Amino acid sequence: MSRPATLGQLRESGWESVPVKEEVRRNAAAKVKAGEPLFPGVLGYEDTVLPQLENALLAGHDVIFLGERGQAKTRMIRTLTELLDEWMPIVAGSEINDDPYNPVSKHARDAVREHGDDTQIEWVHRDTRFGEKLATPDTSIADLIGEVDPIKVAEGRYLSDELTLHYGLVPRTNRGIFSINELPDLAERIQVGLLNVLEERDIQVRGYKIRLPLDVMLVASANPEDYTNRGRIITPLKDRFGAQIRTHYPLDTETELKVVEQESRTFDLPGLRVQVPDHMSEIVATVSQLARASAHINQRSGVSVRLSIANYETMIANATRRALRLGEPDVVPRVSDLEALASSTAGKVEIETLEEGREETVVQNLFKAAVLTVFKERCPIDQFRDVLAAFTEGSVVHAGDDVPSSAYVDILSTVPAMRSSVVELAGSETPAAIASAVEFVLEGLHLSKRLNKDAVGTKATYRGRG
Repeated sequence: MSRPATLGQLRESGWESVPVKEEVRRNAAAKVKAGEPLFPGVLGYEDTVLPQLENALLAGHDVIFLGERGQAKTRMIRTLTELLDEWMPIVAGSEINDDPYNPVSKHARDAVREHGDDTQIEWVHRDTRFGEKLATPDTSIADLIGEVDPIKVAEGRYLSDELTLHYGLVPRTNRGIFSINELPDLAERIQVGLLNVLEERDIQVRGYKIRLPLDVMLVASANPEDYTNRGRIITPLKDRFGAQIRTHYPLDTETELKVVEQESRTFDLPGLRVQVPDHMSEIVATVSQLARASAHINQRSGVSVRLSIANYETMIANATRRALRLGEPDVVPRVSDLEALASSTAGKVEIETLEEGREETVVQNLFKAAVLTVFKERCPIDQFRDVLAAFTEGSVVHAGDDVPSSAYVDILSTVPAMRSSVVELAGSETPAAIASAVEFVLEGLHLSKRLNKDAVGTKATYRGRG
């Protein structure tokens, strides 16, 4: 069905104009009633953040999200556009999405006064009704609100003419959702310019005698630490936000893994089959969980879920590189691949101490603790009595990033007591899966102080402690 093209046709169609917050409330209520998620793809917030956010939307509040980096603040903000109607009519040629029934800009008022019901109508999609600005110290009032356009003045218009205005990002998002990311980075004098937007719902530009009523839902994000580190949100502005919602990192390893599986990029190389054993995935997620509780990691800067995602991808990449180099068809990460994760970890955690070389030690200890944690959860030590006995009798095993998978299969022949535990962990009979399980068992026994380990780089030798 074709949409109305003139103001008269729009009236005849029965279309009704509603404020943007009422539009969001109506569509949010419909989704809640239907049992549909308001923010698909946002995991771990079902019982904490999302109920607060749903309340804010139903209440028609402007919202500020407080949380450390990598807590899905921007994702939730951008997903809000799904709660707008798919199409919305505006006066044709309007720069600020003028409501055909209630135009506020001079261009739209003049068009409606001159053409009446023949005024041309355009339809804008909900995706274009979202505006966003990353707050930086050099952001100006002109960027957000507006300024005199010298080009229009040069064309012959008088400075007193409202048409000489160049509208900023906020009025250009009229009848939509506007987001300011990292709000504390916005200079305090610029924050003052937003007070009218949030309370009186209008803007003022320099000395012009205009009052431009706006219909905008304002959303912002901020890192709590920024209140003292880089800037602050002025108290009158905080007071005007109806809801302040605190986000958080995944509260458990299971949720962390779901996020990793959802967000990580898949590997698809011809001739290679990728399989990531559960124990290796859990190690990656556990590293992040442990880092968020570590006294050696700066918790004020946070440990983003991006750490888990980057480590997961790097682990698979290193296993892929080994498979390509050794000509093996199966890509299965091993414990020895964790050495490669130093590059994807170093830039995502801030170490508390500045001692030279301390960063590398802290990161290595995190991975060791993660391996030991997962090993204890998955492998009761009692089941390895016969394995430990074999090592006590002189068995020695060589492992490493460059050891072919077939060599690990041979280990099961020299230490047959390992077979049942290894096969259960591997979840597959492929040599690469066996290799991953063998390394995990050996490293777990070493970290449990049951085996000795001599390591040089990615090469390791495991032997009994006798």
